[in-house]
Amino acid sequence: MTPEPPHPGPPNPPPPGTFRIDRDGVWRHEGAEVTHPGVIQNLYANLRVEEGAHFLQVGPARIPVAVDDAPFVVTRLEIGADPGGSGEDFRIYLSDGSVENLAPGSLWVGPRSVPYCRVKAGRFTARLSVAAWLQLAPRVEEGPAPGETAFVVGGRRIPLAPPPP
Repeated sequence: MTPEPPHPGPPNPPPPGTFRIDRDGVWRHEGAEVTHPGVIQNLYANLRVEEGAHFLQVGPARIPVAVDDAPFVVTRLEIGADPGGSGEDFRIYLSDGSVENLAPGSLWVGPRSVPYCRVKAGRFTARLSVAAWLQLAPRVEEGPAPGETAFVVGGRRIPLAPPPP
């Protein structure tokens, strides 16, 4: 039996000071996971985006943040009655610990059938976790054209369009 070769490790270690948000919404600094809840809250509080580039705004300094997929992950979704009486209310729980209402028109399905939505007043993208997407799945229907899908809320069909520009 031939022994397994040693794992080569990351091909290129990240440069000093590098921040990254991985596909699962985990913050990393110089490749190491950031685990302190207070530090994570501070990172999210200072996260900004301009023209698709993410960065931390710390005073006048801008520190780039690499984002593997989306800076936020919808970890959970609850469906309830809309207090305004207009149908259903969709509460989403985000990876930064915040809770907000899902804007149904902000949903889209990206490459490899991965669902996304806009969060934080439309400023950021969030990827829906499998658990959150499964909560919405009964409300997603195929459209008349091949590959066309729609999110159905209160009898209204909202096309799951390609990602916004």
